[in-house]
Amino acid sequence: MTEPVVDRIFGVSRDGFDALALELFAFQYEHNPLYKAYADTFGKKPGNVWQVNEIPFLPIAFFKTHEVKTGLFDPAVVFTSSGTTGQGGSRHFVKDLSLYEESFQRGFRLFYGDIKELAVMALLPSYLERQGSSLVYMAEKLIKDSENKYSRFYLDDTSALIQSLQESEKQLDHQPGTGKKNLLLGVTYALLDLPVQEKLNLSHTIIMETGGMKGRRKEMVREEVHALLCEKFGVETIHSEYGMTELLSQAYSSGGGIFRCPPWMQVLVREEEDPLRVNETGTGAVNVIDLANIHSCCFIATDDAGRVQTDGSFEVLGRLDGSDMRGCSLLTV
Repeated sequence: MTEPVVDRIFGVSRDGFDALALELFAFQYEHNPLYKAYADTFGKKPGNVWQVNEIPFLPIAFFKTHEVKTGLFDPAVVFTSSGTTGQGGSRHFVKDLSLYEESFQRGFRLFYGDIKELAVMALLPSYLERQGSSLVYMAEKLIKDSENKYSRFYLDDTSALIQSLQESEKQLDHQPGTGKKNLLLGVTYALLDLPVQEKLNLSHTIIMETGGMKGRRKEMVREEVHALLCEKFGVETIHSEYGMTELLSQAYSSGGGIFRCPPWMQVLVREEEDPLRVNETGTGAVNVIDLANIHSCCFIATDDAGRVQTDGSFEVLGRLDGSDMRGCSLLTV
């Protein structure tokens, strides 16, 4: 079976999603020995899988212990997670970086428009302090593409970040109707720890948290964190990004912890006691279909608990009992 054309993946429609997902299942069953072996343990193969919810989803833990590859290739890069529990992090062997770039650029543009209309200010200390972060790679590319003088990584230079935010806000006050904005992309604990002497009023700024305390703070419920951040930055809502080392696509929330996927990504829920019972709506353990993951595995059973609505939007409700905390885990609720 030949590899699906990339244009078909990013151009997939709602009506065509299931057919392409089943085609990719057959492709990965044939060319990914690890995934085939896993599917075979349940007696699942292309000849008896007719619906998306019948496809076996590979537990995300395999990315810690195996090379999850579809086909034989030397990776262009290996993205890694932080492995905060000491058990070692996940490894994602990426064959083609242009595929990842197209996925996050298309997805970002779908939700936030032209990147050149944004100043991208990144506060990602825990990610920058190690090698192999897919989030850092994405942020670096968005920063470059924005072509804005305020766009950069700020790391520990928090005073410069606050100054950039204030200067850009003043400039945008004098450019009404342009649609230009700032995007402050930050790991949750760093946004909470940002030393602000008085409440900011960032009416032209999107605050986007990537989730996780990285062991720097106690875990807090999402509503509490978002309320603190809204008060601190003078904004009405907090945006969020849902992504992980093992995927090439991201979902975004524009507030309230309600995430939406790009057309080539879908979230379902499985019953915790029976991984083969997968539903399109309801509450359970989170399964992700990422059609862009053609060289790895498109069907991932995560360690998150979630709730999926009838329109495909979803919430993350926390971690499954007994699962190790991920370096990029979202807040528990």
